[in-house]
Amino acid sequence: MPYSPTRARQFRPALLLLLLFPLLAGWPAQAQQKQLTMADAFLNRSLQPENLRQFSWIPDSKDEYSYLRPTTNGPDELVRGAVGAPLRPVLTLAELNQALQAAGAPASAATSFPTITWVDANTLLVTRQSSVYRLNTATKQASRAFGYDAAAENVELDPTRTRAAYTKAQNLYVSLAGRENEAVTTETNPNVLNGQAAHRSEFGITKGTFWSPTGRRLAFYRMDQTMVTGYPLVDLTSTPAREKVFRYPMAGDTSHQVTVGVYDLNSRRTVFLQTGEPREQYLTNLSWSPDEQRIYLAVLNRDQNHMRFNEYDATTGAFIKTLFEEKSTTDFVEPLHAAQFVPGHPDQFLWRSQRDGYEHLYLYNTSGKLLRQLTKGPWQVTDVLGFGDKNREVIFQSTAASPLQRRIYAVKLSNGAVRELTPTAGTHTATLSPTGRQLLDVFSSTSTPRLISVVDVAGAKVRQTLLTAPNPLAGYQLGETKMVTIKAADGTTDLYGRLITPPNFDPAKKYPVVVYLYGGPHVQLVTDSWLGGANLWMELMAQKGYVMFTIDSRGSGNRGSAFERATFRQLGTVEMQDQLRGVEYLKSLPFVDQSRLGVHGWSFGGFMTTTLMTRSPGTFKVGVGGGPVIDWRMYEIMYTERYMDTPQQNPEGYKTANLLNYVDKLQGKLLLIHGTVDDVVVWQHSLNYLKAAVDKGVQLDYFVYPGHPHNVGGKDRVHLYQKITDYFDDHL
Repeated sequence: MPYSPTRARQFRPALLLLLLFPLLAGWPAQAQQKQLTMADAFLNRSLQPENLRQFSWIPDSKDEYSYLRPTTNGPDELVRGAVGAPLRPVLTLAELNQALQAAGAPASAATSFPTITWVDANTLLVTRQSSVYRLNTATKQASRAFGYDAAAENVELDPTRTRAAYTKAQNLYVSLAGRENEAVTTETNPNVLNGQAAHRSEFGITKGTFWSPTGRRLAFYRMDQTMVTGYPLVDLTSTPAREKVFRYPMAGDTSHQVTVGVYDLNSRRTVFLQTGEPREQYLTNLSWSPDEQRIYLAVLNRDQNHMRFNEYDATTGAFIKTLFEEKSTTDFVEPLHAAQFVPGHPDQFLWRSQRDGYEHLYLYNTSGKLLRQLTKGPWQVTDVLGFGDKNREVIFQSTAASPLQRRIYAVKLSNGAVRELTPTAGTHTATLSPTGRQLLDVFSSTSTPRLISVVDVAGAKVRQTLLTAPNPLAGYQLGETKMVTIKAADGTTDLYGRLITPPNFDPAKKYPVVVYLYGGPHVQLVTDSWLGGANLWMELMAQKGYVMFTIDSRGSGNRGSAFERATFRQLGTVEMQDQLRGVEYLKSLPFVDQSRLGVHGWSFGGFMTTTLMTRSPGTFKVGVGGGPVIDWRMYEIMYTERYMDTPQQNPEGYKTANLLNYVDKLQGKLLLIHGTVDDVVVWQHSLNYLKAAVDKGVQLDYFVYPGHPHNVGGKDRVHLYQKITDYFDDHL
């Protein structure tokens, strides 16, 4: 019977307390008893902190912004606002569909908002089925701007939003009003790719096309892979299965050859930059001069220890000069970011480099003169957001407060004076408004799911809070997350870790532990962010009674050159030593069952899992390695040779890291998992390991995901982690 205040008054107070006590005591306990499922961990988006979807600053406005807001009775609507002004509706989904259909868009209505791109204060772009439409938000009328081939890939709009570049098969095309699907290249050889990311997307490369500031010219990669040995993948979707060959340059072998073309949309001619010999070099970090007359490239030798920052004539392709060089006699040089020109100063640009041991900002002029090092200290610049104070300062993100944190700062171009814009401890990611006066700050920490605010850059003060996300896991029974610090195997370097203990933790009990690890370059798993950087699978495992532990060993990212490069020419060794220090820490905890330690990781983490199971046999009772590198000789040139040199230069390093040499040392239970069409860590790695195990009479477990590449995604990820969890349940 429902609780009624009227009826309750009929009972004496003592009796009322007796009757209500079980309800009052049990209600919060029941509310906190909700358990995560595997589908929750990977597919339930409602368990991720609330966000502002499609937030965007609106150009040519007074720092107005827009985002999608849920409505009470239907789909989202697009709203816009500004500090000190109320939100106002801009566009409903029904209005968008009506405008697009009136402009000739397909009759089928969009069921959710497509990606919105603002052109100016009143005009936005929307793409529907390979056609780009301009929509006036005041009149709610749209017009078709241009279209492109339905099979287009790698589509990129130019800065003026009036042209698009795209690839189809091995060729590059441009589309604009009156000139749709214009071929920039007419390559017939499928092993010569135009307009696609080159060099296996290393060196910060994420794309293969680079528009000039006004869109009059288009620079692009041309990657000739004909000299690279073909590698077979097996397509199991047909019967019989078919071979699909792709070009995969392995360490020590012949690499592909890359050039940079420049297409002029007025003359419809292409010239190629005269980047010279040898052909096996890396052309990275391309940027345009503000006047579109010059192109700048970081040209890196194959040994990756000598970089030249070169200037080329964009009209003729001629080499002009080398502005500066970076060399290393001990390890490698790794350019990761293109030059950024200072607005209003076409002869000045920013360059990011680890030349002093940490990633910092340097101000150069186009004569090649270093004007000043803008930032300095034992910390990393992790992002450059843009320019503020009328282009007199740079807004950047860094680890200056702590390697676990990210905060936003401003530095004066004139003297390098730094000030902090976001002093709250935790992780801040931000987007700068077009004027440079406002900052959208997206903040989280181990105690804050998400807090989104507008920060005034000049005053470094929060002007407006747009979202305070509630804890999406408030109704779930979770363990406690603790951040820990231990010493590395060198006895001096701090390593940061994350320990998750089960709900209803009993310090008198003994718990099994699963160590989740990666350990490789450019990755940091432990941060002062929501859940400490953990995922919901780790929380699920804690619910099941496991202690979950992660530590970022030397070799991982965002700690500076010495930390990352401690593993140079010996991948796996130093990382293993540091992970074993983590094991020592775990064994010092009275609630850890030392006889029940497990380890799991994917990719580099799969390599480390297998390394620990065989190079430190007996430490872990159970291991699950996914997509593991087994023999670095079979991994790609760009990554492997940076950290290991070539097999010819470093035979002992490759031999020591080759896990085929330790198969017979395996103790405990090991499960290896691989996708059958993995084009990152090819399937042959773990198959060779299986063959060695058979040859040596070693038993291990194995599972494959047919048709999956390097990562198992989508709904099958639930299957993958159920497999991993079951393996630990069965053997740990």
